[in-house]
Amino acid sequence: MGRALMIQGTSSGAGKSLLTTALCRIFSNLGYDVVPFKSQNMSLNSAPSIEGGEMSRAQYLQAIACRKKPSVRFNPILLKPEGNMRSQVVFMGKPIGSVSAKDYMLSQKEELFQKAMKVLDGLKEEHDLVIIEGAGSPVEINLKDYDIANMRVARFAGAKVILVTDIDRGGSFASIVGTMELLNEEERDLVLGFVFNKFRGDASLLKPGFDYLEKRYGKPALGVIPYVEHRLPEEDSLVEFPKVRGELHIQIVRLPHMSNFTDFEPLHWANGVDYVTKAEEIKGDVVIIPGSKNTVEDLLWMRENGIEDAILEAYKDGAFVLGICGGFQMLGKEIIDEFESKRGKVEGIGLLPAKTVFKAEKRTNHLEARVLWGPAGGMGVEGYEIRMGRSLSERPFSVITSVNGAGTFEPEGAIGERAIGTYLHGIFHNFAFTERFLNYLRQERGLEPISVGGWSIEEEIEKFARVVGENLDVGRILGELGL
Repeated sequence: MGRALMIQGTSSGAGKSLLTTALCRIFSNLGYDVVPFKSQNMSLNSAPSIEGGEMSRAQYLQAIACRKKPSVRFNPILLKPEGNMRSQVVFMGKPIGSVSAKDYMLSQKEELFQKAMKVLDGLKEEHDLVIIEGAGSPVEINLKDYDIANMRVARFAGAKVILVTDIDRGGSFASIVGTMELLNEEERDLVLGFVFNKFRGDASLLKPGFDYLEKRYGKPALGVIPYVEHRLPEEDSLVEFPKVRGELHIQIVRLPHMSNFTDFEPLHWANGVDYVTKAEEIKGDVVIIPGSKNTVEDLLWMRENGIEDAILEAYKDGAFVLGICGGFQMLGKEIIDEFESKRGKVEGIGLLPAKTVFKAEKRTNHLEARVLWGPAGGMGVEGYEIRMGRSLSERPFSVITSVNGAGTFEPEGAIGERAIGTYLHGIFHNFAFTERFLNYLRQERGLEPISVGGWSIEEEIEKFARVVGENLDVGRILGELGL
């Protein structure tokens, strides 16, 4: 039976996901057969698993750090917020219903927890080490009795717990003390030590606080992780959406149910992006409508708030408009939705020659495609799809040539006069395409061409893990785990 190590935080945004990612790579580099696990994740930032199911982007990244193919077993329960205090429940990669927070807490949660723990048992039997990520804080008083993601999981797995806090926010010692005081004695015994994350300064100045924690709880500070600039995707619960105006003014509509914001990270690094929520803000050279968990409701939100009219006005003034997944569907002529919003036929924005019909079956696949849009015509790209809609267009954006490695020929997306739409999440992570896209628009505006320097997730994971390894007492952790 393998061992289990769990990363919990004093709050959301403390750095659990990326610390788990770093530890996955550190232990993999040491030669251990390691896998990630998070019993329940609430996120609209999802990715396709090797089984063709849907899983959290965080566990997808952690699987890569472990050098494993991303599996729904690493994230059995995924909650996708739909608004009005309801979420779609995805179990083992497949949607099983939509529930209110209260109904979920009082009905399905316990059943799904028991099933998730069977998955965790299986992972422990098959691997040397399972690194488990917690959720939020383990001591929220109103939620502790319903916990299926923190100390209850640690107790079940017999996991040693590392408690991480974000020192950049301030109040990190108070947050650790508060958390430890609200844990019961059995739970405190599981805590191996503390990690202070995102520190800027001289770590020796923290010693009086470390001494206090060791004296009070008998637990050491295992490390101080410096604040690191990186290009690894963040979780979306507390992400700060940038407002950066580059030489090209690229604006992204921040939809109420926006999904997969990581699609636009390469644009942020190469040029800068400006997220907008109001009609009067829309004045960009490029306006992008991102993916959405609730396409029709977000389209109607834009319509009611004047954003649709503002996009059309910007388009008339020469702006280029692009939609990804739900954004592509909105830009078409018509949407027929009897499944997600159940609103039936809804008129689209009308900038693309496409019609979308929602089906009950969700497509969750890795894709390879060949672009048909003129400025990047013939270019091969990769991405993934997570969608329920099926769209038809006489002018497709690309032809899908491979689905999960199996050859196919399937037109997708649409091309308009100065608008394009695609189902390809991750299109901008194809750096050659991004360079072609940006330089096409830069040339129109008399700007010099740029080179979009590529980077790889592998390189970023390795760099981040190296920093963590240099500032964490890995030897002590190995000893405590009996490895």
